[in-house]
Amino acid sequence: MASDLSVIENHLWRAADQLRANAGLLPSQYARPVLGLLFLRYADERFSAIEKRLAPRAGSRIKPGPDDYKAEGAIFLPAEARFSHLLRLPEDANLGRALAGAMRDIE
Repeated sequence: MASDLSVIENHLWRAADQLRANAGLLPSQYARPVLGLLFLRYADERFSAIEKRLAPRAGSRIKPGPDDYKAEGAIFLPAEARFSHLLRLPEDANLGRALAGAMRDIE
């Protein structure tokens, strides 16, 4: 997991450098989406770890809900609000709209 985080961190720094150098954007204009992605990545990692722990036993009809995740110290993430979902979006998808929707779902 530590190596995954360092890879992500390096990728985000390179992306920020490209935005700063090539897009003509001010840091204040791209900081919010970048911080949103960082938050979503962390929330997804936490959610996934707790999801494994809360997985219902075979044959059980009881499924964990948002309150169960909250009790474990995690934010409940709908499928469309997961970082992993954003990673699977096709190249031509509107990532900004998907990220805004994910954040809205979390709120």
